[in-house]
Amino acid sequence: MSTWSRYPRWFATLFLTDMWERFSFYGMQAILVLYAVTPADRGGLGLPAPTAAALFGAYMATVFLLAQPGGWLGDRVLGERRAIMYGGGLITAGHACMALPVTGSAYAGLTLIAIGTGLLKPSLSALLTRFYGEAVKREAAFSIFYMSIQVSAMLAPLVTGFLGEYVSWHAGFGAAAVGMAFGVVQFARGARHFAGQGDRPARPASSAELAVLYRRVAVAGAVAAVLVTADVVSGAFSIEHVLMVLGLISLVAPPLCLRALKRHPAMSPGDRKRLGAATWLLLSSALFWMVVSQAGSLLSLFARDHVDRSVGGFTVPTGWLQSTTPLVILVVAPAFAWTWLRLGDRWGVRQKFVLGLLLAGSSFVVMFGAATSAGAGRVPIVWLLAVFFLQACGEIALGPVGLSAVADAAPPAFRVRMMGLYWLFVAFGASLGSIVVRLSATISPAAYYLIVGTALLASAVAMALFGRGVSRQFAAKRTELRESPPFVLTSIAHQSVSHQEER
Repeated sequence: MSTWSRYPRWFATLFLTDMWERFSFYGMQAILVLYAVTPADRGGLGLPAPTAAALFGAYMATVFLLAQPGGWLGDRVLGERRAIMYGGGLITAGHACMALPVTGSAYAGLTLIAIGTGLLKPSLSALLTRFYGEAVKREAAFSIFYMSIQVSAMLAPLVTGFLGEYVSWHAGFGAAAVGMAFGVVQFARGARHFAGQGDRPARPASSAELAVLYRRVAVAGAVAAVLVTADVVSGAFSIEHVLMVLGLISLVAPPLCLRALKRHPAMSPGDRKRLGAATWLLLSSALFWMVVSQAGSLLSLFARDHVDRSVGGFTVPTGWLQSTTPLVILVVAPAFAWTWLRLGDRWGVRQKFVLGLLLAGSSFVVMFGAATSAGAGRVPIVWLLAVFFLQACGEIALGPVGLSAVADAAPPAFRVRMMGLYWLFVAFGASLGSIVVRLSATISPAAYYLIVGTALLASAVAMALFGRGVSRQFAAKRTELRESPPFVLTSIAHQSVSHQEER
């Protein structure tokens, strides 16, 4: 019997849905900024480089923000199965819009993709947990899903990058649309294997709650329509105004949600202390993603303009370099997992966060060297490969540990809200990156990378020197647990799920 045949059909359906969704997402992400800066007469949006980078950051932040209302709709209104179907359909339509060589369709496409992703991703994870109630089985299943994300993130830029740069940008977006369409079709065909799971909301919203929802959506829609109409009528409308509003929401929502959670009457004094410790992790993760999120924007533009990408007479498409980070994660992650197991309790959450921040900050110090060496010419591709290597190692060190620690900071009844809060702060970081990246238009590139990299290194030092309270709070909470990121050991995760299924 093949290894894959040991899995139930519903697992294969969810796995392939996630794989195709991530293929479309990372495929589009690899060429979005390159398309945005291409002049309009050559099929692009014709945006200045800082504005294109800000658009990328605002889009990424919006995707994470919309996961909150999207998850609520899947949990309380639609049920996970319908939320996944509707979300996949919207994502497909969004990529199809971006494949059209029509002015303005790209912005409509990005909007549809963001809304669809916000619907699909949290509901797909929630549907998986319905089948895997046991923690060990659930973690192993998510481990395999995480590795599938890295495979999709590695392969998708190779397809869309080649099509976008050697055929047309719209052909690249069209490939992403086809990928998501495959995901939707196979999900619809495989839904019969769910045995009714996810057909109904887990906690259906009451009529009163729905009435409040409708009123709030109507008010928000009316306010947005009035503001856009006034901006257009005044003749001052530009994409910059939209990016400013999205950035403001991304910056304001996370601290407000954190404050509301801290003030919840069901939180005990001990819970509030741990939440205070987790706040340092949330802020640190935001700084980390502020830097790493620029890999698909500012670093991609640097690769296009200042990196020698010629290999044996063939010019490597710029988008292909976006495959470097997931490739490094797939190759290096097992070594990190082995190291964490060897270190045991000697390296806790704080130390791994410090390492992640140091690596991310160091990546921009390397970029300072690359920008200084480039001048008006080009530098060897090894410079950018080194940057992506450092960022990938930083993600391995900080990403899974942060997600687990933040989820563990609150009582079980608040765990889902804490997970949502984590992604809100990821959005906070991406939005902060879309603001900070504008500095690159006012100072030299080398100075920009040095300033941002130094700031991140300083935050790592601050966490190392003054973050001992974080270690104490989490040690008190989880004295019986051992930190070992489950996703990085594909073979262990694979064996765990297979063994449980055979039982």
